Amino acid sequence: MLAVLRRHGGRCTRSARGIVKGCRAYAVPASLLEDLTYRGFVHHVTRPEALQAALKSKPQVVYAGVDPTAGSLHIGHLVPLMCLLHFQLRGHKVIPLIGGATGRVGDPSGRKTERQPADTNQVANNVASLTKSIQTFFQRAFVYADARTSNNEELSVLPSVTSNLDWHQGISLLDFLQTVGIHARVNTMLNRESVRARLTSQRGLSFTEFTYQLLQAYDFYHLHKHIGCSIQVGGSDQWGNILAGIELIGRLENPSAPEQSSELEPKAFGLTTPLLTTASGEKFGKSAGNAVWLDENLTSVFDFYQYFVKVDDADVERLLKLFTLLSRSEIVTIMEAHSAQPESRIAQRRLAAEVTEMVHTHKGVARAQTLTNLLFESKYDGLTANQITSAFEQDPRLVMVDEEELLDSPIMKLAAKYRLVSSASASRNLVQARGLYVNNRTVPGPLYKVTKPELIDGRVAILRAGKDKILVLVANASQTP
Repeated sequence: MLAVLRRHGGRCTRSARGIVKGCRAYAVPASLLEDLTYRGFVHHVTRPEALQAALKSKPQVVYAGVDPTAGSLHIGHLVPLMCLLHFQLRGHKVIPLIGGATGRVGDPSGRKTERQPADTNQVANNVASLTKSIQTFFQRAFVYADARTSNNEELSVLPSVTSNLDWHQGISLLDFLQTVGIHARVNTMLNRESVRARLTSQRGLSFTEFTYQLLQAYDFYHLHKHIGCSIQVGGSDQWGNILAGIELIGRLENPSAPEQSSELEPKAFGLTTPLLTTASGEKFGKSAGNAVWLDENLTSVFDFYQYFVKVDDADVERLLKLFTLLSRSEIVTIMEAHSAQPESRIAQRRLAAEVTEMVHTHKGVARAQTLTNLLFESKYDGLTANQITSAFEQDPRLVMVDEEELLDSPIMKLAAKYRLVSSASASRNLVQARGLYVNNRTVPGPLYKVTKPELIDGRVAILRAGKDKILVLVANASQTP
């Protein structure tokens, strides 16, 4: 089971994984719904006063769906996942639900055209991959949260990731129509925003997509009946689907109740989160059509970190509230410091460090920050050879060489040999233009060789051509005393 950091007498101790973290206070407001609203998670909510009372009365069961259109999570998924994390931190049970069945149908919400028919095997593979990704997210998020919250035993229980194929595959069409279809009113279904938008389009809406809201409604009912799930969380485009689920629960729990009866009001609630967009209205996390993935094999830890370092000033405070567990007072302090020196990007750097630690652990933050210093800020002071090689792990710009070659070969020749520049003549021209550097010092001439005292930690020479092309040469450890 997950080794989380436990506190003793106000201090953080070393965990079984050897992680040592300084504890920071996370001021927990009295009301979960108030905190979610402050942080920007609430777009719409059904019966807010009744939901508030339910949250205070006893632990609730909450679920949020994940569409298996890809095999990995991207930063757009952080909104519902962080929302679930807040519920768990307050003692509620959370269920990440993957649409292993509904993913084969395709949700029309927010789409102008119908999805291509999903390949069954691909959906199954995506479900398996997403299950592992979600489990990894919560494992790491718990370590992150434990360093910022106080005495929360809920962090020792990982959420149970579920696929709705588990129950949909056992229902026949006739059974589904008798159970769900009989309670569905076509005029109500036609008035859903996701349906109305598509009915006016040139290609219209297929019957398959039209029934999607009934499948999702049944998910809510099934979880409500068998697990006691009372809250569904989804994006703002899921509002109609969530309402369909609440209505179905009411009708199936009180089948004899008349239309518009107060008896049809179930103990079930819906909460939608805003769709993640930038201040300019563009979909957040997309760049030239490419998502920023949580899987480091698809988006490197460095690129993930840099994405948040580069967010606009207009977006950074909102993302600090959404994607971190920093307290309100700490966010205010960060934004005040940022406003005083916006050119230093204080808020963006803190945002990047917090989110990267949560998604990629503190080691990921260290690697990303080391690479940032080397690539963009040329800050080499205090770096060790191990830090540098760890940061450049599997990066082709890192080359291990014999110490003899590193010390006895002119820097100009090394730059050409290891392809920092295209040729020996290009390297010579760069030296003459005073544009070739070793460990932040200009290479003075074509025959210049680096000495051992000039190496970082006695082993590393960082060659730089111009402003941003670098080559990291590291003497093999076996070659050093």
